[in-house]
Amino acid sequence: MKRKVFGLMAAGMMLAAPAMAQETPQAAEPAYNVDCQPSSEVGPGMYGKMSSPVQSKFNLSIGGFIKLDYAHNSVNFGKAGSLSPGSGAIAKKGSTNDRQEQSIFTARQSRIWFKVGGPGFLGAKTGALIEVDFYGDASAANESPQVRMRHAYATIDWPKTQLLFGQTWDIFGPMAANTQDFRQGAAYGTPNNPRVPQIRLTQRVDLDATNSLKFVLGVQDPNQNDNNNTMSTSAITDNVGSAINVAGQVMWVSKALGVAPGFWGLPMNSLTAGFFGLYGSQEATNLSSGANDKNVDSWGYGFYTFVPLLKSTDGKSRAMTMALEAQAYMAANMAFSSATSINFVGDTTSDPHAAKAFGLGAQLIFYPTQDLGFSVGYLRRNAYNSGDYSSTILRIPTPTDDGRIVNYQKYNTNVFANISYDLNAALRIVAEYEYLYTRYGNHDAVTNTASPNYKSFNSSAKSGSANVFRLALLYFF
Repeated sequence: MKRKVFGLMAAGMMLAAPAMAQETPQAAEPAYNVDCQPSSEVGPGMYGKMSSPVQSKFNLSIGGFIKLDYAHNSVNFGKAGSLSPGSGAIAKKGSTNDRQEQSIFTARQSRIWFKVGGPGFLGAKTGALIEVDFYGDASAANESPQVRMRHAYATIDWPKTQLLFGQTWDIFGPMAANTQDFRQGAAYGTPNNPRVPQIRLTQRVDLDATNSLKFVLGVQDPNQNDNNNTMSTSAITDNVGSAINVAGQVMWVSKALGVAPGFWGLPMNSLTAGFFGLYGSQEATNLSSGANDKNVDSWGYGFYTFVPLLKSTDGKSRAMTMALEAQAYMAANMAFSSATSINFVGDTTSDPHAAKAFGLGAQLIFYPTQDLGFSVGYLRRNAYNSGDYSSTILRIPTPTDDGRIVNYQKYNTNVFANISYDLNAALRIVAEYEYLYTRYGNHDAVTNTASPNYKSFNSSAKSGSANVFRLALLYFF
């Protein structure tokens, strides 16, 4: 009898085994971790659609990329030669740096990020992100990189409202040039690079099923003042530094044209058009003896647009998509973001005035296939009124100082083109060319024969230019 019972039990278990296997299938390998053609999307989402929870108090995702840059510059940019100059100033023709070519490797743009999905709060989702790269001191040796905090912010998200606090991109200037150059055109009309402590509120207002308005309002660090954190002993005793900057955006977003790839082909963006702006105030420091304190305003405003010219067929595929992105702005006393090349004009020791500049940029991003991408762009930053730099209206000439700003940057341009190819879901290779140009003013001092002690300047201006060839290898994870 026992043998029969055991025999029936064994037979039953054998019959149940296939059913049990169907109920507990093995976890399928993620679709992006395969070798296929066309390859899966590389790095889908700057902060990770391909996220996997790991052990933490809350759901935690880890991601980033390894990036090796090789740059060959026709002029010497110095220790940080893998980047175009943050000031926008290219060495003048005939100078020592202009006569020196430069080749450089770096992996400092490699980065790692941690993204948190936390508990709910009053019907909202909460989350946080922290990201670092290795450009803490870009001028240090490549074998001694320093970790640098890029982003560190938390968010509280309701269906149409988001509250963000921490450090992330400046609200002013939403366009980033689609370059492998880590400057991303910051000194040439796309002043997007500052990451500043801030708190911002974003509100979406639906107009209909296709169109909506997006409002962004925030206050952020007033980093235009070099003296903001420590006070110089020679500063006016009641100096209070800068007032907090107020910045905002008003954007119209429409689904009418579908979506197309944006920066690096990672986000899929809808038709967007609108305005952005910033306002702050800075109290001038180190004025000459007896001078009164003076507040100098920092301000800027501009227009931004993203247009899907060829839309994605399913909202995800990049094949046969094209986008136009453009921006134009006017700014004053905003050298901290490279929106202007300097902060002040006039007599900076007794009567400083805000330096003004305008900038513009436009780029095309085209993907003929899912893996192959092309980008071309033109960027420019211009001093708004050359008279502010070269006239003596604001300053009284003296025998040793004619009141002009020597070698100021009249305008800077950046023309770029690159091609990228995704070998698989993680590997990407990019080749890029940039032409950088700077036109200078008030460079050529000559003696005025009518007054030997007084210098005047002719109307010509020297320039500097650079041809940059860049190759980048990336591994997204």
